[in-house]
Amino acid sequence: MSKNDKNKETEFQEEVGLDEQMNNEQEIAEENETDPLAELQDQLQNEKDRYLRLFAEFENYKKRTSRERIEMFKTAGEDVIMSLLPVLDDFERALKEIEKIGDDHFKGVELINNKLRETLRSKGLEMMEVKQGDTFDSEAHEAITQIPAPDKKLKGKIIDVVEKGYTLGEKIIRYPKVVIGQ
Repeated sequence: MSKNDKNKETEFQEEVGLDEQMNNEQEIAEENETDPLAELQDQLQNEKDRYLRLFAEFENYKKRTSRERIEMFKTAGEDVIMSLLPVLDDFERALKEIEKIGDDHFKGVELINNKLRETLRSKGLEMMEVKQGDTFDSEAHEAITQIPAPDKKLKGKIIDVVEKGYTLGEKIIRYPKVVIGQ
């Protein structure tokens, strides 16, 4: 091979090398062109996901605070009502004594009692209905003592209600105190 042939071959290899290098650069340029687009699409998807999560979290926050606010309004006067329950008990005892006397002069006390009860009922206070013979439920009653059952039917049942129970809305604020049969 002559020097000319070697030069031509070298030039040819350089041209082929340049062509390959240009092709590689074009491919890299094309990849770089698609990469920013793919990156932007990924960023857009990430931001959409973040937005949806933030929106869902905010909706849950609104619902939770709304429930808490409603619950707070329902039981806002719970302390005041709890402090009035002994007054209701005293009224009940006084009315029983007045009935024993049989005097009509004390009708005003009965009217005041009724008015107080109606006012508290309008605020959500309800008396729990518990009577002799009901089944004892430890979730809804407070047993203060057990006595031998006077009848086999009253075994494990309520024999006497010592103190009435009350609910405020759906929450029990004072459990009824009962005597149960053994």
